[in-house]
Amino acid sequence: MYNILFCSAGRRVKLLEDFKETIGEKGKIVVAENSIYAPARYVADVSYTVPKIDSPEYINEIIKICKKEQIKAVFTLIDPEIELLAKNKKTFENIGTMVFTPSEKTAELCFDKYEMYKVLRQNNINTALTYGDIEEFDEGYKDKKIAFPVFVKPRTGSGSVGARRINSMNELKEAMEENPMLIIQEFMNGIDLDADVYIDAISKKPVSIFSKKKIETKIGGANKTISFKDEKLFEFVKRIVKLFDFCGTIDMDFFYRDGKYYLSEINPRFGGAYIHAYGAGVNFPQLVLNNIDGIENKENIGNYDEDVMMLMYDDIIIKKLD
Repeated sequence: MYNILFCSAGRRVKLLEDFKETIGEKGKIVVAENSIYAPARYVADVSYTVPKIDSPEYINEIIKICKKEQIKAVFTLIDPEIELLAKNKKTFENIGTMVFTPSEKTAELCFDKYEMYKVLRQNNINTALTYGDIEEFDEGYKDKKIAFPVFVKPRTGSGSVGARRINSMNELKEAMEENPMLIIQEFMNGIDLDADVYIDAISKKPVSIFSKKKIETKIGGANKTISFKDEKLFEFVKRIVKLFDFCGTIDMDFFYRDGKYYLSEINPRFGGAYIHAYGAGVNFPQLVLNNIDGIENKENIGNYDEDVMMLMYDDIIIKKLD
């Protein structure tokens, strides 16, 4: 049975429905959430209310669920939990549960955008020029390595909260006083796009890539996208992932400017717009099931149609509380 646990599933209803469609009668979807108001728990086959992820009891509760429900694989859909699960991979493996997260070291890098930037620069990966604090930025500004406008975003975290364009030094100083943990980047005035990538859990190689241009983005991610293919991007993705230790789905954000791709960031989880890939026939849930069965997935990159749109819209769940 393909019993799969999703931690912190929140509003990711469509993703869970895609997994349920792929699994059919051969397993069940289980959700662990700290809130009874998380919509995803009401499309799961089984749901549990658990402590918040910073509780000392959290991991023990997740382990109990895995044992009780005979969970074969566990995912989290929020960034702060990725490192926590990665640290406890061995504990899960000892009870027969696969954890679809990167290694602990890679998880730490993905969560710290400035440390990730330094690794990318050391390996000659195109990425936006980035400064870790205003003093470092001031030196670069005086040396004319960077100019306004610039872009700031939190050094850690997800969902684009606090990310914005800054047009002057006074505005930058105000932003940094308000939140000293912002990083400062050159403003990338190019095409905004991303790629959903599946890193095989056995070979640790990228076996599927789905790329899309962002037509419209709101807080939390893109809500209108259109598919495209470019071998240059696929090769760039392969070059990047070799530097890290990923497992399963990763969401990679890029800019395209002056004929070159620039990596913006990597989120080692299902991205908010992965459902576009599934709808276009790129079935990551099936790749997960294959890995659970011990089957190594073969490379099948770019096997989808271009110019397929995804348009998100509002939906609701009406449910009487138990």
